[in-house]
Amino acid sequence: MDDYKRRGYGEINIGMKGKVGIVVVDFQLAFTQKKYPLGGAPLVMRALENTSRLMKVARAHQAPTACCFTAYKSERDAPHWKITAVCEQFRVDHPSSVLDPKIFDERYDLKVRKTGPSIFFQTPVVPYFIKEGVETVVITGCNTSGCIRASVIDSFQWGFRTIVPEDCVGDIEEGPHHDNLRDVGRRYADITNSDEVVHFIETGAVAS
Repeated sequence: MDDYKRRGYGEINIGMKGKVGIVVVDFQLAFTQKKYPLGGAPLVMRALENTSRLMKVARAHQAPTACCFTAYKSERDAPHWKITAVCEQFRVDHPSSVLDPKIFDERYDLKVRKTGPSIFFQTPVVPYFIKEGVETVVITGCNTSGCIRASVIDSFQWGFRTIVPEDCVGDIEEGPHHDNLRDVGRRYADITNSDEVVHFIETGAVAS
């Protein structure tokens, strides 16, 4: 037993309850196409495929969904990122800012542009979910150690039951991916998988 567990971290299961809302963080072409410097990481591509399946189920059951991309109008409105590709390519008029069609349906999904790591920071996602009566937020997208972690913490702080399906989030390396999921799983969110979330959306019950 590790020291965190001995001290009671992660002992409480949050669980899925009530209406589910799904957020998709930064599955833009910058991360999903290999021709871009940040694109095509294996864990991200695995997450893209699993999130695509999850989103189809969510739309079929009228679950609120929100997809975001990160982009800026110019250097002046961008924060001080330490990532070259973000500084050079993440612009509203750059092709890498387009949301991947595997996860985005413009006829259904709320689309937002974010300027910080969290999908909830200064965007209309929280008011939208409150209006829709969402109690449980499922977080998907990339990268686990950055924008996913930030979105998990914001979801928690807004009072949502926060769920992260491990196979629907990805990162550049496996170490930060698993380390950050383990850490937020000790404090703020339940770590599960896409099958569990699909089952809950389809039946309204957690699979045993």
